[in-house]
This record gives sequence, structure tokens and C-alpha cells, in this order.
Amino acid sequence: MSSSIKSTALEPTRAELEQLSLGQKLWRLAPVFGLPIFTVILVALFSVMLPETFPTLLNMRSILNDKSIIAILSLAAMIPMMAGRIDLTVGYGIVLWHVLAIALQTKLGFSWPEACILVLLLGCVLGLINGFLVELAQIDSFIATLGTGTILYALAQWYTEGRQIIGVLPKGFTELYSSMPLGIPVSSFYVAFIALVLWAVAEYLPIGRYLYAIGANQRAALLNGIPTRRYVIGSFVASGILGAIAGILLAARLRIGQASVGLEFLLPALVGAFLGSTTIKPGRVNVWGTLFGVAILAIGISGIQQMGGDFYVEPLFNGITLLIAIGLAGYAQRRRGSVTHTRAQQPHSPAPPAA
Repeated sequence: MSSSIKSTALEPTRAELEQLSLGQKLWRLAPVFGLPIFTVILVALFSVMLPETFPTLLNMRSILNDKSIIAILSLAAMIPMMAGRIDLTVGYGIVLWHVLAIALQTKLGFSWPEACILVLLLGCVLGLINGFLVELAQIDSFIATLGTGTILYALAQWYTEGRQIIGVLPKGFTELYSSMPLGIPVSSFYVAFIALVLWAVAEYLPIGRYLYAIGANQRAALLNGIPTRRYVIGSFVASGILGAIAGILLAARLRIGQASVGLEFLLPALVGAFLGSTTIKPGRVNVWGTLFGVAILAIGISGIQQMGGDFYVEPLFNGITLLIAIGLAGYAQRRRGSVTHTRAQQPHSPAPPAA
């Protein structure tokens, strides 16, 4: 059973902060908000170095438009990570989903709403299969999702035969990605809506607390009456649906289907989710940390490319950032363990005598 990201947090408690001076508070909070601070530093740095191209509305729209699909995939990967699992099909599934979204309309005569609904249902089925393999067949989530993802990629290759799926798509379908309400790419609104829903579920509903408890210690969660199997399978279903949404948006963006497109989204999606576990709530994957992780990738790659970086800069940057993110996540978990142990050993202050 995979436990790549433990669902424990390292953020300081209010009681701890009350005992510290202002300087100590800032030092204690620096690791918690390190990624947002680094995001601001990157923006300021590239704005100074590239004043004519980087701090512009056009560049902001380009970053929001280009990275919205990766943001949705990172949020999809985050959900099983809350339960201590990994879902690699977020990168493989988008290959098949965007091909199907186009082929159903251009080859099989489906309307675009029908095609979208069918792709979403298939994403749900994929999540069920992954959940059954992990929970019922007891296959490690990394291996199980790597296997199902590879099958999806093979199916996309088989259907397309290595060729592009081309046809006339309805305007309503392409506007799912191309429209610009209030001058902002509509895909940004999708990301914001999904993020708000996941944040509310993770922080304020029992579902989120149960998933975090399962990720921290599944056996303890089971002994406390949490139906762990049901929630883990549900996390894969939610991840599969979000992956299907990303595939539909990719189809509306590209307007052609080809099996060679999509796998490049896997690495940055995982990087964003892993980076998210190092900030806001260090040691625990969370929504806003994930979005800041994606923002770091988007801003860093955009700035480097505008400075004349070669075509291999993006995968190199993603790979290095992934290694750093995993290292920081592991450090946060170890630090969390030591902090928890220290707190447990501290004697409780005696209660004041009764009046």
C-alpha cells in the first residue's frame, strides 16, 4: 500500500505562536508560507529582468491559459494523495479522454454535450477500476495506476493508429476553453471553482478529515470506525472525473486528437501536488499549496523561456523541481514526527487551585 504523502501537518499552533516574539513568529511561519513568498520573489525578479514582456496582461493571460489544465490535473492527483495514494492515470488518461471527446463528435455523430457526459462517465469508471485494484486486489497504487494508465495510452494509440483525429467541432465545444469572460481565460474560472469546492470539502466536511486520517494511519482510521475502503475508492473516482474534465478542455484547446499529446502533463501535475505538500500546511497535501506549486512551475518556465531558454528547459525544470519537492515533503514529514513526539513528552501545566 502506497504512503507517498502522509496526511500530517506541520503548521504551528496558536498556542505556540502566542509564546513567541514577532521575529520568532516570522521565522516559525517562513517554512509554512515559503512557496507563496518564493512565488512573489520570482514574479518580482522576472519583472525586473524582463520589464517589457513579463509584467504584462498578455503574459498573465498566457500563463493562466496554458497552465489551467495542469492545475486541474494537480488537484486531481492531490485527492488520492490525501489518502496516502498515488494516481498516475491523471497523466495517461488525458491522452485517451481528449481523443474520445473529439472522435465522438467528428466520427460517431454525438453532440458535444453528449460527448462530454460520456467522457466524464468513463473517467468515473476509470476511478472505480483504480480504486478496486488498490483496495480490493491490494495492489500498490503506484503499480496499479501505472498499469491502467499504460493500457489507456495503448488504447489511444490503437484507436488513432498514430494519426490525428480531425473534424469540424461545434463552436459551443471550443468555447469551453477559448472564451474570455471579463478578459480572463474561462479555464481559470474552472480551476478556481474546483479549488474552492475541494478546499471546502477538505477543511470543513467529514470527507476531508477522513481522507487525511486514512493517509496518516489507515489502520487507526479503520479502528475508529471510518470505512477506509469506501473513501479511498471514492478518492480515485473523484480524481478520474477531474482527469476527464482536463481531457475535455485539452480537446477544446487543441481541436485535434492525437495520442502523442498528453503525457507531458503527468510530470508537472505530480510536481504541483508534491510541492503543495510543502507549504501552507507542510507535510500534508492541500488545495492552495497545490495551486502555488503550479504557479511556481508556470512563472519559472515562462520567465526562463522569455530569457531565451531552449526547448529542453521545461522538462529539465520540472524534473529538478519534482526532486526538490519530494525532498522537502520528506523533510516536512520527518520534522512533523519529531515535533509531535516533542509535544507529547511535554508535561501538562497543573490546573490552578479552586477559589
